[in-house]
Amino acid sequence: MKFRNIATLLSAAFLFAVLSSCATGPATIPPDLTAAELVQRAQEASDKNRYSVSLQYYEAILQRFPDDMEYVCTADYEIAFIYYKQKKYDLSKTGMTNLLERYNSPDEELLPQQYKVLAKKILTTISDLEGK
Repeated sequence: MKFRNIATLLSAAFLFAVLSSCATGPATIPPDLTAAELVQRAQEASDKNRYSVSLQYYEAILQRFPDDMEYVCTADYEIAFIYYKQKKYDLSKTGMTNLLERYNSPDEELLPQQYKVLAKKILTTISDLEGK
């Protein structure tokens, strides 16, 4: 009888773990959110380590505001930074490198310069980590 209770308890714990892991599934993103609101919600999700939800908000920025280079650069950087935090260094390097390529254009001075600086720092850090 004791074994049956333990088995039931373990089964319940496993089911809870499976169901709670699905809680970070696709976010319902209202279509009327501004780019600033999308960034805010993405940051809130990231602060709670809900990276998949955060990524969905940043992807929404790229889809909904592809001509707003300030927000595109923000989303590009933040997506690559989330990958960095998750230790997905190959994805982070690709994202940071692609972001830096945006700065190799005649419109570079119109882009937010902080992401250029930060992307270079992250790439250097990844290179140092991989060199160890």
